[in-house]
Amino acid sequence: MNQFAATIPIVIVVLAAIAALLAEAIRHPGERMYIAGFGLIGLGGAAIASIVLWDADATSFGVVRADNFALFVNLVLCVIGILTMIFSNDVVEREELPAGEYYALTLFAIAGMMLMAAATDLLVVFLALEVLSLAVYVLTGLRRDSAAGAEAAFKYFLLGAFSSAFFLYGIAFAFLYSGSTRLDQIGNAMSGAAPSVIAIMAVGLLAVGFCFKVSAVPFHMWTPDAYEGAPTIVTAFMSTGVKAAAFAAFVRVFLSTLEPMQAHWVPVLGAISAVTMIVGTVVGVLQSNIKRMLAYSSIAHAGYLMLGIVAANSSGKAAVLFYLLAYAVANLGALGIVALLGTAEHPHDQLRDFAGLWRTRPGLAGLMTVFLLSLGGFPPTAGFIGKWYIFAAAVQDGHYTLAIIGVLSSVVSVFFYLRIVVMMYMTEDATAPARPAVSMPAMAALGFAVLATFYLGILPTRVIDIALQSIQTIF
Repeated sequence: MNQFAATIPIVIVVLAAIAALLAEAIRHPGERMYIAGFGLIGLGGAAIASIVLWDADATSFGVVRADNFALFVNLVLCVIGILTMIFSNDVVEREELPAGEYYALTLFAIAGMMLMAAATDLLVVFLALEVLSLAVYVLTGLRRDSAAGAEAAFKYFLLGAFSSAFFLYGIAFAFLYSGSTRLDQIGNAMSGAAPSVIAIMAVGLLAVGFCFKVSAVPFHMWTPDAYEGAPTIVTAFMSTGVKAAAFAAFVRVFLSTLEPMQAHWVPVLGAISAVTMIVGTVVGVLQSNIKRMLAYSSIAHAGYLMLGIVAANSSGKAAVLFYLLAYAVANLGALGIVALLGTAEHPHDQLRDFAGLWRTRPGLAGLMTVFLLSLGGFPPTAGFIGKWYIFAAAVQDGHYTLAIIGVLSSVVSVFFYLRIVVMMYMTEDATAPARPAVSMPAMAALGFAVLATFYLGILPTRVIDIALQSIQTIF
């Protein structure tokens, strides 16, 4: 049993996905069935299993390691998954999405994300990456009657295939250099001698693969179209879950395995981080579609997270994990509200759709304001503390220029978040669309996200200590 211990959280999520598929298969036409419940049970079980495995450092088959780092990411993914499931119960039926397929694909994607965070072999990282990617490609185009969704899914798939090829070539060069795809053996080979051209090629190609998944410039082209064309609830899920899993693998590979090559990859990732922060912020200001705006916001946040990787001191390492959690609850809450207010006929994703929301739905307007202020980095929210840790780590490591760019881009980004706030509170629109009712479970989930945002912003010490302790287990 010990051989399988590290895979228990992943297996639980896979079983929940299979249960969702079977429930859809046996459901009679028109019969209502709470398929999201299978996802909630599976994700709750995976979270409990991750807590039980804490400090056990279990390993399965020599290629999956449930160290505290992977378990911390598992818990972040479980929070993302549970919130997504609760929001989805309101949205799936209203937008006429195929429920069984939607929930099963979401759970399979989360299983791939968990495996990606726990993998200690590049081939297993690649397999996990493909499992989550294929599920998200299909989720992007799940609304079959939407031409925009089909186009978004095709673009995402096509560019994702190119990025997978780069990543696979990176694995091939790493194997050629070290004779293995195991992360520990690759690290040993790279620390034993001066790096060769093959080693540098391996690092570069792996970086391209990861940069695509985290939406870093110039590998971000798919992000705005995929976020806009996908159902809004899918946008919320992939903008948080995919980023968390990709950065988890990014951290494990670059900060641990490729640490001997740091002098070669830090300048490159530093430049990518700077351009990503600038482009994500500047282009985001020009958007009037909320989903495209938050897509460019997601790109800018990827730049902040990469800054944490570049500042490879202990503060930066822990800040990456803390920031992933802070970003996840705020972004999922904001896009969750967009999804809950939308319908199949009117997705409620234009800036003008939020006009006068304070007068008709004051509770949702207040919650949306908190999430947007957190994304913008206002105290006392989680976003402010997350950015503080990231920028402080960069300054501590001597990356003053990157820290200044980060602070300035964060200040500019406040403009497009406050545009939504101004629209909700200070603009009246007699033609505002009819907004559907929001269920009590969805409101409770939004309330949890707000509490988490304030807790992480006011009392971050406990979580940052756990993040620091967990990330030290990969070294």
